[in-house]
Amino acid sequence: MNEKFFDLKKEKQDRMINAALKVFASNGYKHASTDDIVTEAGISKGLLFHYFGSKLGLYTFLFDYSTRFLKLELTTGVLSSADDYFEIRKQMEFAKMQVLKNYPYMQQFLERCAAENVGEALMATERQRNVLSDIYAVLKNQANRSRFLDDVSFEKLDTMLDYTISGLMNARFRESAFQPEMLYMEIVSYLDMLKKISYKQ
Repeated sequence: MNEKFFDLKKEKQDRMINAALKVFASNGYKHASTDDIVTEAGISKGLLFHYFGSKLGLYTFLFDYSTRFLKLELTTGVLSSADDYFEIRKQMEFAKMQVLKNYPYMQQFLERCAAENVGEALMATERQRNVLSDIYAVLKNQANRSRFLDDVSFEKLDTMLDYTISGLMNARFRESAFQPEMLYMEIVSYLDMLKKISYKQ
């Protein structure tokens, strides 16, 4: 992590982080422009390079910061005693909602990183690439699968939910006024519906 950067006031840190998250999430590593980032953040390019050295340095910092931030929210936000799959998913989504309140583009940035194909970006993030997927797997594996109907595939249901939640988030981002709380409530409505048709009575 960049210790000099964290000496800045929190408001300025977050402004720079959010600007970079937005540009990388929207354009991917190859097409993200540092000119766009500094314009979005309202800072000079010299200041950006003073703290991060290069576009790759900024991207690497963002990936590490985002992974650590989301990991902390997930591990503290999901109860270790929870064994109801749909309750676990609600707690996971509530943790992600808290992240989106501070960093609206962080989740989209991480999804874009997962699909990245530029060699230097892949190499820079290789060490941390499986951290979040491993945490998701651990949290989901807390679930008591015996509650599901015999003909319900846990793996297929889980994959379907991942795609649905990602699709909902991307759809809401295309709207002019994104509200994390509204997205969370929409996701909860899908979870409640699926619980009714997936669990044994």
